[in-house]
Amino acid sequence: MTQSRINMVQCLSPAGLHRMAYQTWGDDHNPRVLICVHGVTRVSDDFDRLAESLSENYRVICPDVVGRGRSERLRDPRLYAVPQYVSDMVTLIARLDVAQVDWVGTSMGGLIGMGLAALPDSPIQKMVLNDIGPNLNFPALMRIGDYIAKEVQFDNFEQGCEYIRTVSAPFGPHSGTEWDKLARDVLREGSDGKWRRHYDPAIAKGFEGITEEGIKRSEAGLWAAYDAIRAPVLLVRGSESDLLTRETAQAMTERGPRAQLAEIPGVGHAPTFMHDDQIALVKNFLLG
Repeated sequence: MTQSRINMVQCLSPAGLHRMAYQTWGDDHNPRVLICVHGVTRVSDDFDRLAESLSENYRVICPDVVGRGRSERLRDPRLYAVPQYVSDMVTLIARLDVAQVDWVGTSMGGLIGMGLAALPDSPIQKMVLNDIGPNLNFPALMRIGDYIAKEVQFDNFEQGCEYIRTVSAPFGPHSGTEWDKLARDVLREGSDGKWRRHYDPAIAKGFEGITEEGIKRSEAGLWAAYDAIRAPVLLVRGSESDLLTRETAQAMTERGPRAQLAEIPGVGHAPTFMHDDQIALVKNFLLG
């Protein structure tokens, strides 16, 4: 298996400087760049299989969004929000010294991509949105928020792996080896021998005080951002997703960039792009 290189870029928030880690696959001199951004509690390693399969065509860049994985944590947890993440990605693209990029974003990574793609003169040329859209199902958000907020620890990796397998069941069927990787990517052993999830627990503050009425108000802004996107969009939806409804997905094919829609049967929130059929969807869209 091809190995990635791990790099750091220094970014700025209103609370000061922080370093964001990112993995690079493929030729460092390839001007064709693909940026892959993970979900709210996941990490850049989620894209290992997809990145390797595209590394002959692209320089593939997979960041750990600030507060996750190898990246540093923000001094002010109130800044764990899409505007800060978009700012960090602009800094990353400047570091890469390219004028254009393609984008794959899972869940939160898709919201970040929408925020960047909606801006005038956006560098995003093609975008894959993985199980995310402008309408956010409130009960699903609460489920995710409850998961993030729980401070859990495990006596050994096996316990942690079983937990990840349970809470991530909507990812769909995976082999034991695949579940092991999905867990190992987001669990770390502490100096006390306990295993914990590999993110800043303070990211849960972004879910505090969320109300159904507040979500409805924010959706108007998200639809405005989606409608402003000029790049071609592939929308991937897990057929059993509770976050991206079929109605929202259909609406996304009829307005704004009029996304192409591909549904993955037997999967909820969200497809992992670990399997050949899911990888083929992305490759065919980006390279077609």
